Amino acid sequence: MNVLRLLVVDDHVMLAEALSARLAELTELWVVGHCATSDPRLSDVIRQTKPDVLTLDVEPVGSGVGRLVTQVQQLRPSTAIVVLTGAREPDQAVAAARAGAAAWVPKERSLEELTEVLLGVCRGHSWYPPELLGPVLRELREDAVRAGQRNGPLDVLSDRERDVLTGMVNGKRGAQIAEELLISAETVRTHTRSILAKLQVHSQLEAVSVACAAGMRADDAPDLAR
Repeated sequence: MNVLRLLVVDDHVMLAEALSARLAELTELWVVGHCATSDPRLSDVIRQTKPDVLTLDVEPVGSGVGRLVTQVQQLRPSTAIVVLTGAREPDQAVAAARAGAAAWVPKERSLEELTEVLLGVCRGHSWYPPELLGPVLRELREDAVRAGQRNGPLDVLSDRERDVLTGMVNGKRGAQIAEELLISAETVRTHTRSILAKLQVHSQLEAVSVACAAGMRADDAPDLAR
């Protein structure tokens, strides 16, 4: 039997320990550990435990759901991410789906349902609750349409340049953008110069103004995999 490695990521320690203990009873899963979402060692834990699937509580990060999911996906692209949370915001579910989360499971669901989802995502399945599935599919369809049109003022930018510009819109400095995108500060500066030239502006403030006018929102999640 192919036993799947599971990591539980949740800021509620008691819940994480109880869930880990219950799931450890299953022969199909091997719980390799649990960690808090806010733990600064989260990246190291993921690299060390090499999970096939992980549960991820996104409540502690609020609107930064997409960024958190993307960062986890970048650390280990083969890991299936199951958001296990009490959050009910459609926008957060959309951000998680955009970033690559395979499933979104409310915490009030049963252990049996969670187990089915955990095993399913490792077989390539996805699962979002019916009340969130509509908004998720609608937004993803609109993303596909926008990508196909590519006729906006920001479409002169490469994907990575858009990621850097998103960081600017979020008020981040170059060093922080570099850290989040896993690139060097010099690469960020190179992208920034290119952004200014392509948008025909003379400052980052002007670039941010153009981006906001074009509909770029704060907290849009960058894709670290590019």
